[in-house]
Amino acid sequence: MLSVVLSGLRDRWASFLGGFVALALGVGLLVTMGLGLSATFHAPERSPQRFASSPVVVQGRDRLTVDVRRGPDTVPVEQRLDRPQPVDDDVLRALRARWTVTASGGPDAVGVDAPAADVRALVGDRARVLTGNERARADPDPERDARALVTLNALLGTSGGVTAFVSVFVVASTFAFAVALRRREFGLLRTAGATPGQIRRLLLAEAAVLGVLASAAGCALGALGAPLLARTLVDGGLAPAWFTIGDAAWPFHAAFWTGVTVALAGAVAASRRAGKVGPAAALREADVDADALPLGRAVLGTALLLAGLGLLAWTCATDPSALLKRKTYTTLPMLLTSGVALLSPLLVRPAARLLRARGAVGTLVRENSAAAVRRTAAVAAPVLVTVALAGTLFGSAASVTRAKEVEAREQTAAQYVARGEGLAAVAAPEGAVVSPTGATSVFVRDGDEAVVKYGARAVADPAAFAELARLPVVAGDLRDLDDRSIVVNEEFERRRVGETVDVWRADGSGPVRLRIVAVLTLGTGDNGPYVTRANAPGAVLDRIDARGGGAATVRALEASGGTVGHLVTGASPNRLGMVLVLGIALVYTVIGLANTLLMATSVRGGELASLRLAGATRGQILRVVTGEAALAVAIGTVLGLMVTGVVLGTLGAGLATLSAPVALVVPWPVAGTAAGVCATVAIAASAIPAWRLTR
Repeated sequence: MLSVVLSGLRDRWASFLGGFVALALGVGLLVTMGLGLSATFHAPERSPQRFASSPVVVQGRDRLTVDVRRGPDTVPVEQRLDRPQPVDDDVLRALRARWTVTASGGPDAVGVDAPAADVRALVGDRARVLTGNERARADPDPERDARALVTLNALLGTSGGVTAFVSVFVVASTFAFAVALRRREFGLLRTAGATPGQIRRLLLAEAAVLGVLASAAGCALGALGAPLLARTLVDGGLAPAWFTIGDAAWPFHAAFWTGVTVALAGAVAASRRAGKVGPAAALREADVDADALPLGRAVLGTALLLAGLGLLAWTCATDPSALLKRKTYTTLPMLLTSGVALLSPLLVRPAARLLRARGAVGTLVRENSAAAVRRTAAVAAPVLVTVALAGTLFGSAASVTRAKEVEAREQTAAQYVARGEGLAAVAAPEGAVVSPTGATSVFVRDGDEAVVKYGARAVADPAAFAELARLPVVAGDLRDLDDRSIVVNEEFERRRVGETVDVWRADGSGPVRLRIVAVLTLGTGDNGPYVTRANAPGAVLDRIDARGGGAATVRALEASGGTVGHLVTGASPNRLGMVLVLGIALVYTVIGLANTLLMATSVRGGELASLRLAGATRGQILRVVTGEAALAVAIGTVLGLMVTGVVLGTLGAGLATLSAPVALVVPWPVAGTAAGVCATVAIAASAIPAWRLTR
């Protein structure tokens, strides 16, 4: 059996080349993404800076502890504070009475030159005692390294998921089409006495050998590509300057066995189909697509299509804010895309019949495409995947960004906005209204079982804030905000005007009972809550809205130390990350298209020769072959745009449910570029072998 498999691979290497390259590239990308992902699990340990010369650091509490009920028991739950509390005065006095104490940069921590055990015995649970590298927790913004890796972790995880999805799709499609082209060979084998089981084992053995060889090559590619990925991420600003690839072994094991599994999985369905037909049936159907959509593929495609539509509808109905997250609009459309791609043979024939081109060439393009359903669907499916990914990924990201921009513009009546960390307070010039605000946090009990941390805004001047803010209020009045009240959004468990809610402040102090004076819609996620500066200890001004006053207001805002602008806009989408994900899909599509059309056109020698005998010129034959490829790409593009329309429509419904601006963006340039690349590759991959066959 092994000698037969190796001989078959050697003789038909051209038909296996595309699958080998796709699988090797997929495994290489999985190794690369896995190595990058493993490097994001833990931020590097940094040596202490602020208290480098102190062997022990005493830091104020940096966590809020609240007792909640879990079943019959009461258990403490911790939430991290925005910044540590000041060290208790009694603790400071006791420390200074016994040892040398060093203060540096603030009251939240002090350095102590003393044995750690003695300091812990003195401090008890009134503060934290840090030693060794833990002293770096007292440095400014100790979580910056971990935060820097969160987005990178999500990006690499998403890219790895897209890689796995597209590689499985392309490899399975390649195997299925290659088997379909070998029906005459299988018919001859059956006639010679081969059993269905022997044919299945032959195909699975070929897939196993191909999978092992391609996976091994992919692991080598991944080892070379991971450092390049790290440099690209750092240069593109997606990763901090210190980010490097580690030496983890699990990405190699995971990618290698994933590659072998994908190769075998891609061959299973095709091998079953090849083993089921009899000798006469195989010979009779060698040139006719009589069963282009097997029952198993139809059932699986329908299930994925319904699952994709159902999950989109369910998410829109139960948690519409999830539709605005990149993880959701990257992964959920994959189910829908897979379902449409698997069912594409059903759509190929009616779509091809819609072509109304005149003349013999147009008629042949239409009839050949409708008759060769497998070939047309094998070309359209990868195009569908690429265009759908381009449309849903870029379209959703751009739509969410535009919705945030529109919402931000609609939520202020300010003419000027100054933004920046640590803005200085400014006096309102004559005739101007100035409203400074800063970022803070509040902690609120959610029922009896949880404590939730909300990012909030601290209002310095409630009257000016109420005059300039145009927030989406569904109940209450912003003018009632004062030091004993709070503005909440619809995410709060208690959200009725006049109700009271227990709130712990950003420094952990509380709880304080605040009265709800206004309720806001959720919007795109930045609507509230709002409190006054009295309930936001430590909040630093980072935004000043202003209206009126002319040039005097602009000069005052410039003096605050911030960046002054006329419009407030949302964050721009991370285009480099999206290009990385789309690039993976496009590379796979190019490989799949080139391999499929090279194989398909290379076996059409008899058909093309018949056309030549019938009087067709070489130019006419080339127009027929390339026209078929272009029509298949067009069908895939239309199907991809249909998937995009469904996803963006669901996103629009979710934005409307959140009372956010519905500003959908269809990324025509990106989708058009993806379709154009696919068309170029398809035309070239079909024209080259056709030119050789018609010489």
